[in-house]
This record gives sequence, structure tokens and C-alpha cells, in this order.
Amino acid sequence: MSGVILGAKLDQSQQFDEQGRRIVVTHITTSPCYIIRVKQGKNNNVILKLGFGLSKSTKKPQLGEMQKAGIKAPLHFLKEMLFPIGDAQIIEEDKKRGIAVGEQKLMEGDELKPNIFFKKDDVVSVIGISKGKGFQGGVKRHGFAGGPKTHGQSDRHRAPGSIGQTTTPGRVLKGKRMAGRMGGDIITTKGLIVVEASETALIVKGLVPGAKRGFLQIRSQQ
Repeated sequence: MSGVILGAKLDQSQQFDEQGRRIVVTHITTSPCYIIRVKQGKNNNVILKLGFGLSKSTKKPQLGEMQKAGIKAPLHFLKEMLFPIGDAQIIEEDKKRGIAVGEQKLMEGDELKPNIFFKKDDVVSVIGISKGKGFQGGVKRHGFAGGPKTHGQSDRHRAPGSIGQTTTPGRVLKGKRMAGRMGGDIITTKGLIVVEASETALIVKGLVPGAKRGFLQIRSQQ
């Protein structure tokens, strides 16, 4: 069964599996996560607009959208997530839209719980924003080897070396790997295995991008 949900990274730790092997795991909290809106996408795909985490202040358009769905608490992290073709069908009850996934029915305004979609040994992919490292040099940012450490070299140990040519083309080419801002990128980690799924949290085998309390998108991987 396919599934999608929003969450936040709690922490990373380790535990032992059934064979007694030590594995690295990441704890992800997914409560509260609500379905705000159900839309029909292109090629008969189903799009779910989800909201996660409580917010102190929300813009009026988003607040009105939540109130229309019957969600009283303002939510912080809003994302539209796609269901593959055939994995979910749009239904309508009491002037509200929802989806039918197998025997499960989920309507706008319902809370989404991870154990509805995910179970032990499922494979998921997680999308998050990597930790920001600030301005970094070429050695840290790109893994450059740096200059020689001997033969009179005293100040070129972490220098990038030549960055261009001479007369032709007479400029530094666009995309040249140089020092600059590092981190803060959208990263997708694939092939993570679900260790445990409860009503409020997920535990996955492996590491996910981002810092603690960073927002995540979790989806089933086919």
C-alpha cells in the first residue's frame, strides 16, 4: 500500500534487530498531521494537501482553508503530496472530499496516522532540508585535496588552485566548483526501512537529512 505523511525529526539512536545486529535508527514524530484538502491531479493522480505541527500564527488564506476542512488548530508545515495512479480513489461524503485506500476511508479534516499507511519492513523515502553549514571552502564543500604540505608550501594547504584558463575563454566558467554557501538543500534519502510504526511516530532504519525538529516528507517507495 502506498502512503504519504508529514513529520519532524526527533533524534537518531541505535538499537538491535531480531538477529542481534546493531542498527542506526531515526525517530520521526508525525503528530499532529491532518488532511486539509483532496484534489484531482493530472493523469488521474490524487493530491493530498497535508498540514503538520502547531503554529502560533497562520496567514488568513491558509487558516480559512483549515477551518473549511474542520481543523481548529492552526498548522505550521503545509505540503501537497502525490498519490500514484490507482493507489487511492477520491470519494465524497457530507459535502467533503476524501480518499479510499483499500478498505480505509480518510476525509478532509481527519488526522493522518502513520500506522494507517506504513508497517514494519516497508521501504520509504524521506525528503528534508540538510543542515546549513554557512560559507565553506573548497576542501570542506567539494572534497578538494588541497595543495602539497611540503617543499616550501606554507599558505596553500587548503587553496583551490587554478580556477580558469588564459586568453581563451578568458573567464571563469559558470558552475565552477569553488568556495561558497554549503548546506540548506532539499535532500531525498531513499531505501529506508520502517522499523516501527505507531499512531504518532515512525522509526526508520538509517539516517534522514536535516537537524532535530526539522520538517520531513515521508512517502512509500515502490
